[in-house]
Amino acid sequence: MPRFFAEFGGGDSAVITGQNAIHIRRSLRMRPGNNLTLCDGQGNDYYCEITSFEGEDVMLKVLYRTPTTCEPTTRVTLYQGLPKGDKLEWIIQKAVELGVYAVVPVETARSISRIDEASDRSAKKQKRLQKIADEAAGQSGRGILPKVETPLNFKQALERIRNEGSPVIVFYEGGGSSLGGMIDPSCKNISIVIGPEGGFEPSEIEALKDIGAQTGTLGPRILRCETAPIAALAVIMSLTGNMG
Repeated sequence: MPRFFAEFGGGDSAVITGQNAIHIRRSLRMRPGNNLTLCDGQGNDYYCEITSFEGEDVMLKVLYRTPTTCEPTTRVTLYQGLPKGDKLEWIIQKAVELGVYAVVPVETARSISRIDEASDRSAKKQKRLQKIADEAAGQSGRGILPKVETPLNFKQALERIRNEGSPVIVFYEGGGSSLGGMIDPSCKNISIVIGPEGGFEPSEIEALKDIGAQTGTLGPRILRCETAPIAALAVIMSLTGNMG
């Protein structure tokens, strides 16, 4: 069944506007009497019937509400070292599909890509990254729209991680403990930190350890920076019972 995110505060009726409405009418060719699911982005699904079209808007009758059942019980925040090229777009898309709660790009000492200081370019890029996350959330049936945060430098990321107070695991080529012995299946929040192509500077690993981060391993093979977060998320979701 088609599924769309929209701001909705409850009630017996709803309206879909903008590109989603155009997609419903022109691409899906839906008609009055057809059904779709509306998600409010807060973990609630609304089973709806199309009643009419008004201009480009789609008018809906809400038949019933149910909690979204596909959201992970563990909120994973991914701190991702800025990679080069379009790798970040791919990471965001796949991380959202796997159930990430938020993605925070981080400029580290060995990041080839740097934070764009030009506000107009930065805003456009941020909007594109969030759109990729939103589309992945809709495609994969998520109950929320995971946030892609504005990129932080390493010092800013450290401060944010410290303030969150959640368990933190950093993955790097220097090795660490197996995730099987580090993940509490009942944990509600966890942060994971992945480096860019060149990995972390030793001083960065020490700084993360100083704020309580544990070092984890994803096995004896060295994974690419775009592979590591996906592998880590898949393992964490499995260990916490969120992979079926």
